[in-house]
Amino acid sequence: MDLGLAGKTVLLSGAASGIGRACALAFAREGARLALLDVDADAGAVLQRELAKVPGAGASRFYRTDVSDEADVRRAVESTAAAFGGIDAVVGCAGISGPIGTGLEDVAVAEFRRVMDVNVTGQFLLARHSAPFLRASEAGAMVLLASDSSFVAAPGMVPYNASKGAVLQLTRALSVELAGDGIRVNCVCPSVVDTPMARADLGESSESLRSRDFPVQGPEQVANHVLYLASPASAPVNGTSLVSDFGYLARSSFPA
Repeated sequence: MDLGLAGKTVLLSGAASGIGRACALAFAREGARLALLDVDADAGAVLQRELAKVPGAGASRFYRTDVSDEADVRRAVESTAAAFGGIDAVVGCAGISGPIGTGLEDVAVAEFRRVMDVNVTGQFLLARHSAPFLRASEAGAMVLLASDSSFVAAPGMVPYNASKGAVLQLTRALSVELAGDGIRVNCVCPSVVDTPMARADLGESSESLRSRDFPVQGPEQVANHVLYLASPASAPVNGTSLVSDFGYLARSSFPA
């Protein structure tokens, strides 16, 4: 299926690792032009060298960006629009897990705020500053990375669970707010993904993580969903959450 992404300009946060990196490579294979945002400049440089080897890939620019810093986000968005003549799609992959396995009373307020700053405020800032440029696109689209934790919770993950629930509702609010401007906003909600962050949180290697007694998906699988939602091929889809969790959310926990 032709996704219609060749020559489109895609701004991607959290691009240097995990799901963001997989998305960058997937968009490059579709011929998109990429603005890569991440706090890790070294990993960003490595990614750019890798993208340059992808057949048919468009040009890419890297901007060291802390998505919780409004000045950083504004600068990256405006630089992207100036370099490429506009922005067609924005993908918010930047996120942190915060304290995992930590009881409520042991979570510091600063830790909670940091998770919300990156995972929620970061997405808001991307939307706020990219909206004028997406409005000028023929098919402006925004895809945010939420989680199955937007719907269900596990103990020891209060900051993360709260942040991902907020991203889900932010997606809905933005889709309503921007619909009149022709900008679509959707989110992808994966369960456990084999990324450096997940491996660090769970104390696993890639091999041991994928051998656990629950299914684990690869970042490339999540990237496929992001590509579709960011592309003109999904033009009628707006304000939705694509849950990628092997069907677990649909299962009742009632012991019957």
